[in-house]
Amino acid sequence: MLAVNKLLPQGQGLASALVKRAATVELAWDVRQKSRFDATDSQGRHLGVFLPRGTAVRGGDVLVAEDGSMVRVIAAPQPVMVVTHCTDHGTSFDLVRAAYHLGNRHVPIELKPDHLKIEPDHVLGDMLRSMHLIVHETKAAFEPESGAYSAPGTHHHGHDHGHDQH
Repeated sequence: MLAVNKLLPQGQGLASALVKRAATVELAWDVRQKSRFDATDSQGRHLGVFLPRGTAVRGGDVLVAEDGSMVRVIAAPQPVMVVTHCTDHGTSFDLVRAAYHLGNRHVPIELKPDHLKIEPDHVLGDMLRSMHLIVHETKAAFEPESGAYSAPGTHHHGHDHGHDQH
């Protein structure tokens, strides 16, 4: 087993040619949200991933193995529910309301300007349909928001330029 204990978010600092040549590993969200897991890369190597607790791995990240080799992470297509607003009975603001209600239930959500993505759940699907939203089940990569208080390295940029002064 090849131990992996380093993550480079989105391959930061690496030449794109190196990232393109790297082995790949395709992982669903249920695996990528864990800081410790086993996987097999595109070269058939068994990887033992040991990252700091609370680290989530995202599609496009690069894992660095103990031997210095790199593995580019691909977010695997998985079952998801895509939620859009109904142009006949509502507005895009309905998605904001849906995100609020899903957030109150601590549901992982991928936010896009024109849709939301969540993992399949028939109860949530019924709730969203009752809010006059369109719910379509499909297979797609899932990259939910990591949260405002997420651990370092989870892709939220840090900055301090006085938002309270606006």
